[in-house]
Amino acid sequence: MHPLLRKLFGLNWPLFALMMAMMIFGVYAIYSATWMREHNFWFPQTIWICISLPLFFIVSLCDYRWIRVGVFPAYVISILCLVAVMLFGQRRYGAKSWLDLGPMNFQPSMIAIIAGIFALAVFLQAFRDKPPILRILGCGAIVGAPWIMILVQPDLGACLVWVPVVVGMMFVGGIPKRWLIVLLIVGVTLVPLVVYFGLKPYQYARITTFLNPNADPQGDGWNITQSLIAIGSGGFSGKGFKAPNTQNELGFLPSTIVHNDFIFSVLGEQHGFIGGFSVLLAFALLFVLILHIAMEAGDDLGRLLAIGIAMMLFTHTILNIGMTISVTPITGLPLPLISYGGSFIMSVLISFGVLQSVWIHRRTMR
Repeated sequence: MHPLLRKLFGLNWPLFALMMAMMIFGVYAIYSATWMREHNFWFPQTIWICISLPLFFIVSLCDYRWIRVGVFPAYVISILCLVAVMLFGQRRYGAKSWLDLGPMNFQPSMIAIIAGIFALAVFLQAFRDKPPILRILGCGAIVGAPWIMILVQPDLGACLVWVPVVVGMMFVGGIPKRWLIVLLIVGVTLVPLVVYFGLKPYQYARITTFLNPNADPQGDGWNITQSLIAIGSGGFSGKGFKAPNTQNELGFLPSTIVHNDFIFSVLGEQHGFIGGFSVLLAFALLFVLILHIAMEAGDDLGRLLAIGIAMMLFTHTILNIGMTISVTPITGLPLPLISYGGSFIMSVLISFGVLQSVWIHRRTMR
């Protein structure tokens, strides 16, 4: 059998099947959220999936250990993209975080996070035997530049994604627990200072709205209030697909981002507790499969890559669903595989390609 065919048949098929099912469901969810409006986003999402799937297979079949060679160019390109955002970026929803490339727009922050995961994985594996303080400082140097540039945009959601990614990878990378506990204590101590001095007024309003949505229900608390009403009105089985007079159809949910940030609100309204629980169950199974890949990885590099990607996807999921039910502040992060977003779905599929590569090559040590 040809080696490429052997690799193709060696995919983690449960993960692939679940990924495809969730993407197809995502197209349905986007259609159900926007069918009544002039701009229907399900078709461009389908096009982006078709464009991204070949990249997924290419990355899956390539040995992930080539990341050691390509990590520096990838990291530099991600930094240059963030610099380009600072110089030429478009401002949306208060953040200057998008690059306009004519036929497409994309957020370099996602590329920076993926490149950062690659760089952290290579660094932590190469310097595993060095003193913990040197490895912690090295991780800080790798993460520091992109994190600061993303904070300046300001994109608070992307900044928050970095935290569990770095902590999770340092834990798997052998940093002693006592050092991680100290870092977490210092981080928690600095949170009030960051909130008070580092946030823009609209970001600070998101925090206060999260703490008390009823303080300004007609203003800053409008989106979360309408999201809670939509999900709550869905009841156990939901109002049904294309049900009339829903919060979404009547325009109470924000029409500009309902197919992205608030897609879970639409699912909860249309399909109720059953639909929402099914989505959570699918994500839980997804993370179990990814953690299984991490446990079965052939070396530390593969394990670190799998954990970094798992933490990135997990944080996106928790913050996206959490903000729709007022468990976390509104951060503007999309829901992996389900929310609309061309560059986002491409980045996610490349990440899944890396996971599949770790699985396929787990027994080919070098």
